[in-house]
Amino acid sequence: MFEKILVANRGEIACRIMRTARRMGIKTVAVHSEADVDSLHVQMADEAVFVGPPPSAQSYLVVERIVEAARKTGAQAVHPGFGFLSEKAIFAEALRDQKIAFIGPSPEAIGAMGDKIESKKLAKKAGVSSVPGSLDVVQDDAHAVKIADAIGYPVMIKASAGGGGKGMRIAWNAEEARLGFRSATSEAKSSFADGRVFIEKYVDQPRHIEIQVLGDAHGNTLYLHERECSIQRRHQKVIEEAPSPFLDAATRKAMGEQAVALAKAVNYSSAGTVEFIVDGQRNFYFLEMNTRLQVEHPVTELITGLDIVEWMIRIAAGERLPFKQKDVKLDGWAVEARLYAEDATRGFVPAIGRLARYLEPPQDPKRGAKAAIPGGGNGADPLGAGVRCDSGVDEGSEISMYYDPMIAKLCAWGETREQAIDRLRTAMDAYVVRGLTHNLGFLSVLLGMPRFRAGKLTTKFIEEEFPQGFHGAAPTPAQLERIAAVAVLLEHRIAVRDAGISGQLAGHEAKVPAQWVVRLAGAAIEASAKPQGEALVVTIAGRARRVESAWTPADPLFRGGIDGVPLAVQVERQGIGFRLFHDGVDATVQVLTPEAAAYMALMPEKRPPDTSRFLLSPMPGLLLSLAVKPGDTVKAGQAMAVVEAMKMENVLRAERDGVVATLHAAAGDSLSVDQKIVEFAAPAGAAEAPSK
Repeated sequence: MFEKILVANRGEIACRIMRTARRMGIKTVAVHSEADVDSLHVQMADEAVFVGPPPSAQSYLVVERIVEAARKTGAQAVHPGFGFLSEKAIFAEALRDQKIAFIGPSPEAIGAMGDKIESKKLAKKAGVSSVPGSLDVVQDDAHAVKIADAIGYPVMIKASAGGGGKGMRIAWNAEEARLGFRSATSEAKSSFADGRVFIEKYVDQPRHIEIQVLGDAHGNTLYLHERECSIQRRHQKVIEEAPSPFLDAATRKAMGEQAVALAKAVNYSSAGTVEFIVDGQRNFYFLEMNTRLQVEHPVTELITGLDIVEWMIRIAAGERLPFKQKDVKLDGWAVEARLYAEDATRGFVPAIGRLARYLEPPQDPKRGAKAAIPGGGNGADPLGAGVRCDSGVDEGSEISMYYDPMIAKLCAWGETREQAIDRLRTAMDAYVVRGLTHNLGFLSVLLGMPRFRAGKLTTKFIEEEFPQGFHGAAPTPAQLERIAAVAVLLEHRIAVRDAGISGQLAGHEAKVPAQWVVRLAGAAIEASAKPQGEALVVTIAGRARRVESAWTPADPLFRGGIDGVPLAVQVERQGIGFRLFHDGVDATVQVLTPEAAAYMALMPEKRPPDTSRFLLSPMPGLLLSLAVKPGDTVKAGQAMAVVEAMKMENVLRAERDGVVATLHAAAGDSLSVDQKIVEFAAPAGAAEAPSK
């Protein structure tokens, strides 16, 4: 077994690999850019090596620097994680030349399967079912249109060296094929230093289901069941689960056996994933093979009990797999959600910033107990039952513009799919992330949707369920009452503390009110509160609820229960009220005395400033280009600017017709959120000009 390995990655996956290495007694070496000098993965490692400036093309993607770091520190092996150099055959070859083990497949297998075009040719030769399409590299936009016309629309334009949703475009006509080729090529060059793209038939209403394979260097290859990854946005996975709620045993076996056959065709030795699209009749078609560890591997680990990273290390060290296909059991259900620094209410634009407050939920991935109210006494914490959180940050960490904005992967295991989903939503309530915008609310709402809970999934799920985008969730009556009851306890605790101030005049001591008015979601809810031991009995609409918690005014999280049912609510003080997050609902709440509520109802409403005359940057990023100048007339839908953020190109279009008055930024400028780019001149008496 290796004594020291270098982890050629950053963030949560670097930390996740180091945790397994530490458990195995293996020392670790971190590599880091200038932007990551204080990152958690650097702190976790036994050694750290600086490899260059913040842009990944000048640091994490420089083969020579990573290999030299391994050689200089005496690392006997390198684990690449995912992304960066994980699927670069030249990296594996460079390590082999230095007699350093690559914790992954051979360079030959990476070359055969890591390239989407070559892998499809090999899969076809091996008899694996494949999607109709052209495997020729597209030469230019005219060639793209010619190929797309021959295949028939819609088509998918994909980067040959791509992954993570980058370098992918759907085209429904010739013009979209022309534009899609240009943007996919540009994005592929920026992300992978490889601009090759190919085109295949786009299967409408598909499911994305993948098979995890594991093979050693002694000819043993098996599959670890499947993962359903259909919940995607812009071809990037958002929610993953194992197993799939759609597959039957026969289809699972057929897909697994094809995946194993494909792996054996290239003498695959390590962990890898064979991706398929599956139609409504359970017909499946090969998409690609990822010759690396997948982001969503934890759900497979939770249902099989296997540590995939450990077996990658053991296989690279020459060990045999000690188990057979019949030994791989399927135990329960697991669901994973990707926590991103992004603004879901503004088209999921990436966000950057520092984690001013960061508290992960309780974790007990070994199933967990069904114990007492959290914070109410001894016993296991039910909020952490079956929960696992893979993160690479801590309080004070920065999410920068240079790398993927994923903060963590939150997973939950359950005996059933329903239990796993419920546990995951509860864990989200207990996950405190402040200082930047994130997608926890969106994830919680998505998991609670009836269609999701019914398992009726396709890769178009998000765009079908949120055709106008995500704009938050309106609370149900039950959610309203739970949030209101918790808010009364919070305000009551603060009132009790304030009433205990010293130096009060005898006979004029402050008294804690028993009657309250909760202003929430545009409603004024009357409530009463009566202490009962350590709990508070809150009566709303004639119904009494016993609310209990050890919450104090300094806590960012309410951990307690209502009528014996455990729950968590995030708490942030805002002026005289609170901002509370629970069950996907992000609510601003005020708890007032009846007299104060009467006066508050008379206060005028402050309206936000009118920004309709401006094109604003929806995200922090780099302004790549401007397609307009002062005096230009623009039409609704016309492309006006391209902003690059997190290696993704975002086209900003006019929402309405208008005339350009002033440019407030130029190509090459770094933009902040809501920074002005273009100002429009609205004709007298006309409707509002385009915005963003």
